[in-house]
Amino acid sequence: MSTETINTEDLGEKIVKVLKTIFDPEIPVDIYELGLIYDVFVNEDNEVKILMTLTTPNCPVAETLPLEVEDKVKSLKMVKDAEVEITFDPPWTQDLMSDEAKLELGML
Repeated sequence: MSTETINTEDLGEKIVKVLKTIFDPEIPVDIYELGLIYDVFVNEDNEVKILMTLTTPNCPVAETLPLEVEDKVKSLKMVKDAEVEITFDPPWTQDLMSDEAKLELGML
């Protein structure tokens, strides 16, 4: 059995670990806990599509953050390709933050 074979659920967990290493430069919390990641899709060919948002449409990292997400996910050797799609529907609100993020920011 090949060690290269990995199921999409395991790969999804590895992708989430990578996403938790990416921080919004204005907020000391990773983008996953901030609730900026709406969905992660992995197909049978290990191609990844990430649906995410930004804290505001005018976010200063609107150009660089999606590229950073793509590059870091592509760096996983199991990932064949990665694409990030930005959406503002629904718009991000503080309600999307995890309890961990709210605690870190003194909101709990």
